[in-house]
Amino acid sequence: MTFPVHAIKSNFPIFTHRPELVYLDNAATSQKPLSVIQTITDFYTKENANVHRGLYELSSRATKRYEEVRKKVISLIGASNQNTVAFTKGTTESINIVAYSFLKKKLKAGDKVVISAMEHHANLIPWQQVCKESGALLEIIPVNEVGELRLELLDSLLDKRVKLLAITHISNVLGTINPIEEIVFKAHKLKIPVLIDGAQSVGHYPIDVKKLDIDFLAFSAHKMFGPLGTGVLYCKEALAPHVDPHTYGGGSIKNVEFEETEFLDYPHKLEAGTPNIPGVLGLGAAVDYIQQLDIHEAIHHTKNLTISFKDKLKSLGGITLVGQAQNFGSIVSFQVKNIHPHDVSGFLAHANIAVRAGHHCAQPLLESMGVPATVRISFSIYNTMDDVDKTIDAILGVKKFWS
Repeated sequence: MTFPVHAIKSNFPIFTHRPELVYLDNAATSQKPLSVIQTITDFYTKENANVHRGLYELSSRATKRYEEVRKKVISLIGASNQNTVAFTKGTTESINIVAYSFLKKKLKAGDKVVISAMEHHANLIPWQQVCKESGALLEIIPVNEVGELRLELLDSLLDKRVKLLAITHISNVLGTINPIEEIVFKAHKLKIPVLIDGAQSVGHYPIDVKKLDIDFLAFSAHKMFGPLGTGVLYCKEALAPHVDPHTYGGGSIKNVEFEETEFLDYPHKLEAGTPNIPGVLGLGAAVDYIQQLDIHEAIHHTKNLTISFKDKLKSLGGITLVGQAQNFGSIVSFQVKNIHPHDVSGFLAHANIAVRAGHHCAQPLLESMGVPATVRISFSIYNTMDDVDKTIDAILGVKKFWS
């Protein structure tokens, strides 16, 4: 069966308004289907009311729809209890909540937190800071020359002093897909909780938190066809009582007196104040959109684009691929000999091709690989082979212009 890419592309209004656009910055944020946009618009125009506050019909309906999104999310990620899903601003806030509302109180001098060298700054800086504040040590799993984790070193890094392991599922720079099932298994043998940064994987690859036995999963709506400023923190039921409120205010409490406050259980204790209701409803619409796709066909489509692009890129000569893992997603980072990545990106922008250049919020990773910056291209379900060919032609134009 041929993947219906042109029918899918027609679901995304930006390509109607900008028919010449070749959008290849999907690792930064995805475009939004009409169903998501319409859901947000309909809420504001027809249903606007606060949640968990009123007994009138508008508020009751908003509350019901808001809470139903938790059910949609657990269906997507393989969880069984909707109360394991807290709504946040995004992956960054979700990780910070685990760092400051779960882990920090457990850390003391000499304890350890383990992360990998390929982490996005959002899955590095929070752990770095809580380690500095507590005297704990931040240990790093290095990457090899092809951009894979050196997992042969993991056993030597894990011991009873490790209080958490935080790892990305898919590198936002290298496209490397990490073997998280193996990593979680090794950590759990020593009863070490594991956080998975699913920003690049959830919604695009199957993930089952129960099968993988994940303790925390952080991800963002905007990278999976949903709205900006909305995210999820999944927390295993056994750990939920140990996550403290992150922000204090109304909506997160059972009872308040001048001397003391009693908070609601997870996830509501993390959702103080008026939440991003249209954002959460938009997330629900994005999950609906994803679940009507054949995810395996979608993966096959984006992988074919990635392989074709890599092959054609190599044929140009003077190209260095940064990251050549055996198991990879739809992200390609590269350098063009003697041309700065920003110049490549700028040249492509003039051809209506949107790519990213720089260190991609993973500066320590590129420094460890001796690379100051790369051009990054990332594919999604609405990209086509024509997008690949236009981009290759433009890169050829870059090389000729600077030759």
